[in-house]
Amino acid sequence: MGTQTIIKNPILPGFNPDPSIIRVDDDYYIATSTFEWYPGVPVYHSKDLVHWRHLTSILTNHSNFEGNPDSCSVWAPAISYHDGIFYLVYTDVKRSKYPFKDAHNYLITATNIMGPWSEPTFLNSGNFDPSLYHDENGKKWLLNVYWDYRIDGRNKSAGIMMQEYSPEERKLIGPIHKVFDGTELRKTEAPHIYKHNGYYYLFTAEGGTGKTHAVTVARAKEITGPYEVDPQNPMLTSAHNEQLYLQKAGHASLVQTQTNEWYIAHLCSRPIHGKHSILGRETALQRVNWTEDGWLRLSCGGNEPEVEVKAPNLPLHSFPDDKNEMDDFNSDTLHKVWNSLRFAVDPSWCSLTERKGFLRIRGGESIHSLFKQHLIARRQTDFSCEIETSLEFAPESFLQMAGLVLYYNTDNYLYFYLSFDEEKGKCLDVMKCVRGEFEYIGKRLPIEGTGCRLKALIQLDEVTFSYANDDGDWLTIEDTYSIAHHSDEGNGFTGNFVGVCVQDMQGTKKHADFDYFYYKEKE
Repeated sequence: MGTQTIIKNPILPGFNPDPSIIRVDDDYYIATSTFEWYPGVPVYHSKDLVHWRHLTSILTNHSNFEGNPDSCSVWAPAISYHDGIFYLVYTDVKRSKYPFKDAHNYLITATNIMGPWSEPTFLNSGNFDPSLYHDENGKKWLLNVYWDYRIDGRNKSAGIMMQEYSPEERKLIGPIHKVFDGTELRKTEAPHIYKHNGYYYLFTAEGGTGKTHAVTVARAKEITGPYEVDPQNPMLTSAHNEQLYLQKAGHASLVQTQTNEWYIAHLCSRPIHGKHSILGRETALQRVNWTEDGWLRLSCGGNEPEVEVKAPNLPLHSFPDDKNEMDDFNSDTLHKVWNSLRFAVDPSWCSLTERKGFLRIRGGESIHSLFKQHLIARRQTDFSCEIETSLEFAPESFLQMAGLVLYYNTDNYLYFYLSFDEEKGKCLDVMKCVRGEFEYIGKRLPIEGTGCRLKALIQLDEVTFSYANDDGDWLTIEDTYSIAHHSDEGNGFTGNFVGVCVQDMQGTKKHADFDYFYYKEKE
């Protein structure tokens, strides 16, 4: 039927955590978390599990996450499909610090993966990581993390709760069932239920989101339990082998192919020097099979993730290259590779039509703002890459700036920007923030003419900047800057983004015009 080949992990490089995978006929879809980045919940599409493309994003006009802290907003969306309808449940996290979780869960639906999607239906609050199970008896069940602030210590994930959802009433009904207490791995999250050969199988993520992350599987004859844990738990983990290429393996979902082969999608990371996951948590696939006694096992044996995995017996189906390495901003709409922070791109501050062939961004609040931050960026998907832009900007104050940004969150960024100095006039400068500690570098490199070009060369966890006056020769700044702190080791849950931004902290909305943006992997 198909040509046997290899799936190479990660299948979704760069910031793409918490994968939720489904199959609808011959099409496979994966939805991932986006946290504060907008649009929310990208959907990736495949027909062979080997080739994937970014098809669309789901949360494009449903929510506004202004004011939400870093690494909050959209957590662990779960996509499902039943009787011709796509369902997406997700959490909007307003505060995530201990001891409480100010988190609200919603459901939206569509008859087409491309939308339109319904307005959000509120489900519940105080818990996170929702998923919706469609039972064969017609009932629908919402699962959540059971968060208990009364528990001592930081581990307050006290198991998994479940409640019936009524589509007719558009709300949760009936009693809340606590169906799983978790195991000794602790930090039980990310529940998904699947039914196979008369058993309900409960998948959870345990061990936290770091090095000890894992997948736990339990099963029961009744959906409300009691659930027995796989005697060889965990089913998947990288916790005991720091030499593995794929670390932090966990948070999995299950899919069956039309050829009756089984795979799990799971998150992972590839730490640079074994320490810094600058690309963020990514998505990988593992081939699995059912044992005679009814447990799920990696087809490769053991419980450690593989980089190369046997692909299903399906016809290969590739897609046209749509990486958008050179964006000349000649379209009337932004390419789907671009993202903004906490709210949708709006023509009032980000326009491709005011000056044809240019991206015009009007200055917003500071780069630390949780509100009107005017920044667009794309995921860094390669360990080493080069980014470049050309801009025209006429700042009149040091409070006005525009340029090239490498951004993890408001506490971790590196910014190469054009601004104004009282003595030198228009000049280039560098600022950075490392785990909340701001530093103004103070280069004050004079720039003549109307525009300049900016370049950043990223090599693993180090960055070198270059610049040129208009069409002049490139000049390289001698200093090398570390972006080791642009990682989820203790900083949050996202990954490094590269892009452009404009600030005008005088409130006059001074604009900058960007002629192009270039992103290219470096060997």
